[in-house]
Amino acid sequence: MRGALVVALAITVAFPHWSQFEGKGMAFRAPFYALSMAAVPGVWKLRGARPPYPWLVDILVVAPFLADTLGNVFGFYRDYQVTDDVLHFLNWVFLIGGVTVALRRTPIGRLNAWALGYGIGGLAIIWWETAEFLVQEAGTAGLQLTYEDTIGDLLLSSTGGALGALLAVLYGRRTVPAPVPR
Repeated sequence: MRGALVVALAITVAFPHWSQFEGKGMAFRAPFYALSMAAVPGVWKLRGARPPYPWLVDILVVAPFLADTLGNVFGFYRDYQVTDDVLHFLNWVFLIGGVTVALRRTPIGRLNAWALGYGIGGLAIIWWETAEFLVQEAGTAGLQLTYEDTIGDLLLSSTGGALGALLAVLYGRRTVPAPVPR
């Protein structure tokens, strides 16, 4: 998963002149997408790096960035208008599902994990859409952001996040690590 994201990002940086990358702000996106690979290991280490490593969380957090990048690499965004809507929904199912699986590793209950996951997803899409707007305002042509598109993205992503959080609490098991003896 990580290797595929590295290769896909390398393609977007190495071939920015390809038509599928025109106006997509890939140079702005690439470093932030690469950071997704550091998110789970970083939080895991900050929390004490207690085994087991949260592989499912890691996969679910990196998957949306890989899907988005591959959507651009293969020209799906250019060739199929529905790609943006489908990936806004599915990527938030994965991302917030991963966040909620991580929350289930803490002593909070299912309802709290769902609400917190859903809330994090809502905040994440607000900041995501704000970042897209700022990239467009910085001079990246071709994003073609409209009010309708932004509202649609907010609705699709927050709904996907609600579903991802729900799936994580319904089908994920609680894996609170045992306390480390001192």
